[in-house]
Amino acid sequence: MTDDPRTLVSTDWLAAHLADPDLRIIDASYYLPDEGRDARAEYEAAHIPGARFFDIDEIADSRSALPHMAPPPEKFVSRMRAMGVGDGHQVVVYDGAGLFSAARVWWTFRLMGKTDVAVLNGGLPKWLAEGREVEDLPPMLRDRHITVSRQAGLVRDVTQVAAAAKLGDHEILDARSPERFRGEAPEPRPGLRAGHIPGSKNLHYRTLLNADGTMKDAAGLRAAFDAAGVDMDKPVISTCGSGVTACIIDLALERLGHRHHAVYDGSWSEWGMYGDLKVAKG
Repeated sequence: MTDDPRTLVSTDWLAAHLADPDLRIIDASYYLPDEGRDARAEYEAAHIPGARFFDIDEIADSRSALPHMAPPPEKFVSRMRAMGVGDGHQVVVYDGAGLFSAARVWWTFRLMGKTDVAVLNGGLPKWLAEGREVEDLPPMLRDRHITVSRQAGLVRDVTQVAAAAKLGDHEILDARSPERFRGEAPEPRPGLRAGHIPGSKNLHYRTLLNADGTMKDAAGLRAAFDAAGVDMDKPVISTCGSGVTACIIDLALERLGHRHHAVYDGSWSEWGMYGDLKVAKG
C-alpha cells in the first residue's frame, strides 16, 4: 500500500511522523450500542500519543433527529479550534476497530474543505499489534485558527437520492451486510423497515478490507467493485445504516481515483423510516 496523506497512511508512516509539529492525530472510535464498548473510556485508557478524541455523536447536527448527521460548519470550527486542530495541520484519523468510523471523520474533514487528512490503515489494533507506543495522558491543547469551506458536492440528501434512484444515473452503493440489504436481518435501530433503496447495489464494507482490518490494495478494491457489478464510469452515492460505513466506500473510491462520489448522510436511518419511500428486498 502506498502512503497518501490525503487518503490513507500506514502505521510505519505515522510512527515516522509522530514528532512532526504540525501533525494532529484524532481517535474517531465509535461503536454500535450492541457492542457494549465505551469509545471515550477506551481512549482515555490508551491512545496513540497526542491523539484527540472526536465524538461523532457530539460533533454532529444536534438539530436533526437522525444519528450523527454532519455538523454545521460553525460547530465543526468551534470543536476543532478547542481540540487544537486547524489550518496547516496534517490530520491522521484512526479508530479502535481497525477501519470503521475513522473514514467517517476523514469524510467530515473533506466535507469542510480540509484535504490534508488521512485514515490510519489498520487503526489502533494494528498499532498495538506492532508493539507501538500508547499513552493515557490528555494532549496539550492550544487553540488553532481553522478555515472551512463546505463542499456540498460530497453529500446527498434524501430528495437527491430518491431522484438518482428513479433516474438510474448514479450507482447507489449500500455498505450494509448482505442480510440487511436483502431485508432478511432486522435493522439495529428500532422502527426501520427492512430492505434497500430500489436500484442500489450491495457493497458490504468488509469486502473492501483485509482480514486484519486494513484496506485492500488497488487491485483488491477494484475486484470488490467489479464483484458488486459497479459501473465505475457513473457517479456514486454511498449509503449504509447511519452514514458511517458508507464513508469506507467513499475512501476506497478516492483511493482508486474516482472523483465523482458522495455520501447519503441520512442513509437507512432516514430512508427506512419514511413509509412513502419505496423499499426493495431480495
